[in-house]
Amino acid sequence: MTLTNEQRAARRSRIAGFGFALPAAAWIAVFFAAPVLMMVAVSLKPLGASGYSVANYVLFFSNAAYAKALWNSVVTTTLVVVVSLALAYPFAWVIAYRVPKSWQRLALALAIVPFWTSYVVRSYAWLLALSPSGIVNWVLVNLGLVERPLMLAYNPGATIVGFVHFFVMLNTLTIYANLVQINPRYALAAQDLGASRWRTFLMVTLPLSVPGMAVGAFLTVVLCIGDFVTPQILGGLKELLLPQLVMMQIQRQLDLPMASTMSLLMTVVVAVVYLAMQRWLRMSRL
Repeated sequence: MTLTNEQRAARRSRIAGFGFALPAAAWIAVFFAAPVLMMVAVSLKPLGASGYSVANYVLFFSNAAYAKALWNSVVTTTLVVVVSLALAYPFAWVIAYRVPKSWQRLALALAIVPFWTSYVVRSYAWLLALSPSGIVNWVLVNLGLVERPLMLAYNPGATIVGFVHFFVMLNTLTIYANLVQINPRYALAAQDLGASRWRTFLMVTLPLSVPGMAVGAFLTVVLCIGDFVTPQILGGLKELLLPQLVMMQIQRQLDLPMASTMSLLMTVVVAVVYLAMQRWLRMSRL
């Protein structure tokens, strides 16, 4: 069969497209699909048992401590997302609309200064600040607000503070990147039609900046729910999160199948959040 010039061009275009997509597909297959499939296989082979079964998954959901750790991870991540967005949005809005263009780069550079220090260093810095002899308790005692130092570290609140410190800056960058792309004529048109500044913000600016908040929220979920360092340093061992249990299964119990089971459940949570967010964003655009 003889192909026309248009058909040959379309065929070359398809081959070129496949060639460009091949490195990305290979990357995903090697560094995501293959490890996940290996974890699935390991999780289905309980420690000390022959053959494959779902015993680890049954054990996880029948153990109250394991289920509570999963619940603690979800609650902590949700609080971190909400607080980080609430603090980051005004910061990003001020940089985008109130700081002169020539100073915005400096403001953004100052916003990402916390990223220059190690994650572990930041966590230990917060531990020193929240300790009984730290600066927070020193201020509270000297102002007469409390009689004796409070135990502010080694609890879920300290973990949330440590996470928020990091993710406020991350969400500021994603929201700012979205705000500066909004056409200012939309807000001017709303004000010409009689809308106040506050109503213009609620009906125009805020809805158009939802994609930036969604990107920041999703990155926060991915990084927060799987983090082990901050809960271990600031949270202590009273209210365990799921990543801490994973490390315990590996280091103390040497139970890799259960550790794989817990890791896969965290992956499922992230996937559910991603699908829900994707569906919600599509619905919001209807």
